[in-house]
Amino acid sequence: MDPNKIERVYTNYAGFYDKVFGKVFHEGRESAVRNLNVQPDEQILEVGVGTGLALPMYPRHCRIVGIDVSEGMLARAREKAETHSLDHVQLHRMDAGAMEFEDDSFDTVVAAYVVTAVPDYRTVVSEMIRVCRPGGRIIMLNHFSNGNKVINAMERVISPLTKHLGWRTDLSLSTVLEGTSLRIARNQRVNPLRLWALVECINGKGQRTNGNGTAHPASGYVNGNGTAGFANGNGNGRYSPEHAH
Repeated sequence: MDPNKIERVYTNYAGFYDKVFGKVFHEGRESAVRNLNVQPDEQILEVGVGTGLALPMYPRHCRIVGIDVSEGMLARAREKAETHSLDHVQLHRMDAGAMEFEDDSFDTVVAAYVVTAVPDYRTVVSEMIRVCRPGGRIIMLNHFSNGNKVINAMERVISPLTKHLGWRTDLSLSTVLEGTSLRIARNQRVNPLRLWALVECINGKGQRTNGNGTAHPASGYVNGNGTAGFANGNGNGRYSPEHAH
């Protein structure tokens, strides 16, 4: 997928994106934010913030930075931020594959409907890992191929067509995570027909691993109920607006 073409496609979508896609994908966005258990002063990066549909859902005691490559989508997001007086939100036009943030700048990175809509998902995932602190969370909300041979065959057939619309349908979660430091903490199906997955991963970079290859839990997480949850999001002021343009 050509980066310039993708930018044009989503800029063209900006005017009607909320009406066409807003309701369809609302459940997934709401589930992603509701389950974050956001802590005071937690630093959150939303990659591919789009028109900012999720921005009003975040609590105001955290700091949100949203980036998108489409100026048209960002214009809509800025309107929402102003309408809802979201003073805890900052928005920047930025390529997710070449972020202008320092390493370990964020406690949590959220990417909703992004991984299959970028030209090089490996670079984008690598960048998300880089800017997320060790033990932090990376949340991906996306459609991934599910292993069903019949459905996978159909997805491979239509993927060349959907690429012209700005996304692909033939990418599996295992392929996305292969070779990364990410460890799945939660994976649930969301949205109509449960064709989309909400995947919460712990950023295991720099952590020693168990004998079975899985990372030791980060000290910032608790899992008494079997799932990961943020426990010490103090932010530490890692993100600074002068590092973004």
